[in-house]
Amino acid sequence: MNIQKMTDQELKLYIGSMSQLARVRTSVLDDGRGRGIRIADVDNGTGLRFCILLDRGMDIGEASFNGTPFAYQTPVGVVHPSYFESDGLRWLRSFGAGLMTGCGLRNVGLPEAENGMRADGPLGQHGRISNTPAEKISVRQEWVDGRYQLSVSGVIREVSFFSENLELKRTISTAMGDNSVTICDEISNLGVRPSPLMLLYHINAGFPLLSEAALVKGPVRETVPRNETAAAGLDQWNRCQPPTAGYVEQCFFHDLETDENGMARMTLTNPDSGMAMEVAYRKAELPYFTQWKMMGQQEYVMGLEPANCHPDGQTAEKEKGTLKVIEPDEVVASKVVITLSNK
Repeated sequence: MNIQKMTDQELKLYIGSMSQLARVRTSVLDDGRGRGIRIADVDNGTGLRFCILLDRGMDIGEASFNGTPFAYQTPVGVVHPSYFESDGLRWLRSFGAGLMTGCGLRNVGLPEAENGMRADGPLGQHGRISNTPAEKISVRQEWVDGRYQLSVSGVIREVSFFSENLELKRTISTAMGDNSVTICDEISNLGVRPSPLMLLYHINAGFPLLSEAALVKGPVRETVPRNETAAAGLDQWNRCQPPTAGYVEQCFFHDLETDENGMARMTLTNPDSGMAMEVAYRKAELPYFTQWKMMGQQEYVMGLEPANCHPDGQTAEKEKGTLKVIEPDEVVASKVVITLSNK
């Protein structure tokens, strides 16, 4: 008997509630620096489980597929946004990684010092969105066109008096029978001023999906190293090494071809663990893709990161002429799909 092929009417004869098979469960963490964070645990009933951190910009924390965890987690753990330190590189003090950390909405990458007293400064590393609680949370668990769908939606606002007024509407969804999680975002400028718009999806693969046997694969047109350190490892960008003492991170910027639906795809495959993770994204809104290769001991992670910018800060994007700006009343949508498989 294949549960995935059964209809709602067939299943109802066997179970008292669909939560027996698939569900979204909301709760609140109650210990340590994560105390008070609202979460939504999603279990699609067919092998995919993940935790949405509602008070951390609806980031996705721990995740597993068929019982095997695959998302890297830093030693920092899950930290309540009240502990967020925005200046400089102190964003790292509350960076827990997990499956997906949102970066933006006005800065991605390198921090920038405050230049005079400005309502919109200073710009810390990777912006504020990951440390902003979501509001207007909505959970849906329902049959749609013969499939049992699970979704969590919310609104994250990045707003300041005399400055930006941005709203991110995020929906994270999966379905019973799926092996993927879909992130659909809609960003609106509700203010009266144009605003810089920088957005990056920091997707973090970890052990045992990531090991020295893993390979990064995709339809790459061109690869550009971020700096001299990355240039030294350019011929090995798609290969992984064992955890290495003193390893210095390398970043590679990839230009990927798209399919007939305008989606670009990059995959991390590991023949030893038998797992693979594909990151697909709509390139029209997210034209850039950064591969973050970090092979350090304990700091062993591969980032596959679709974005509308490079991770070098707002000023660098301005100087290159690639900084995106969202006008008043403008709406920008984006889509990212993370798919797991056993090879």
